[in-house]
Amino acid sequence: MAARIMVVGTGSIGRRHAENLTHLGAKVTAVGWRTTSADQVADKLQTGAFEGLVIATATQLRLPLIEAAAAAGVPIYVEKPLAYTSVELAACLTAAAPIASRSMLGFMMRYHPAFRDLAQTDLTDTYRFDFSIGHDVTQWRTNWRFSDSYAAKAQGGGVLLDLSHEIDMAACLFPGLTLGRVDCIGHAAYPGVDMASRVHLSAPGVSGSVSMDYLAPQLIRKAQICGTKATRDYDFAAQSYKVTTANEIKNHVHPLERNEMFLNSARDFIALITGNPLQGINHFPRLDQVGASCNLVAQAWEQRRFNGETTKEIP
Repeated sequence: MAARIMVVGTGSIGRRHAENLTHLGAKVTAVGWRTTSADQVADKLQTGAFEGLVIATATQLRLPLIEAAAAAGVPIYVEKPLAYTSVELAACLTAAAPIASRSMLGFMMRYHPAFRDLAQTDLTDTYRFDFSIGHDVTQWRTNWRFSDSYAAKAQGGGVLLDLSHEIDMAACLFPGLTLGRVDCIGHAAYPGVDMASRVHLSAPGVSGSVSMDYLAPQLIRKAQICGTKATRDYDFAAQSYKVTTANEIKNHVHPLERNEMFLNSARDFIALITGNPLQGINHFPRLDQVGASCNLVAQAWEQRRFNGETTKEIP
């Protein structure tokens, strides 16, 4: 029998989840969060009509939906980030505890084949890392305006939250990271919204940074991991992955069709719901196992320090 899943949120990411789940054979009901209250969702979940809930709303709207799902015993797939303040994050994790071992968070880059390669590599010789992602936000989608989106809101918006996958990747590869300085560039038209952020992180023997922005004219998505045995230069946008040692340079091949990451995560969510085997990826983003990444994201957002403004026109 097809898994019965409700998707709350009909923006671009909600639609993608609904389409992929349907493609995989699930029976999907999609509702817009602007026209559906948490109480209405709770009532529908309590009837037993749904076996899973996808939460693809703006970040600040998620706690009541998590509470509703937990009360009904319905596992959830929540888009990242789980929360943007430490207080809200603690509330979300507490509320989700009864269903967390059967639920997922949408840290999609964990399904990227190049990241999966890194996740299976011995990186204990690493002393420095740098992750970066950037792209002109006005180029993202046709018939879409930044000013009308969740990302333009001071509470729950901004690039640090929007593009937090790189923080998650760093946290997965280098356990025990703690937060240092968080430097941000703002915009006069969007007070309190970071257009570019640089997060400094460290653990014993290793330090690095994660940079993200809404400004770069062409897509940037890279990681450089420097160790005493090898330097790894991974360009996710160009799909170029180079490993340099003292004796040679090797180019790795990790073909990617972007939607395949979403499809694979949807397969795992259906597997969680139905009790079938998962795909077994390293660092599977089960909700009760993503606390380190979630905490770093929330702490970084709370500790942002604005040190200037961009003059780029962002309508």
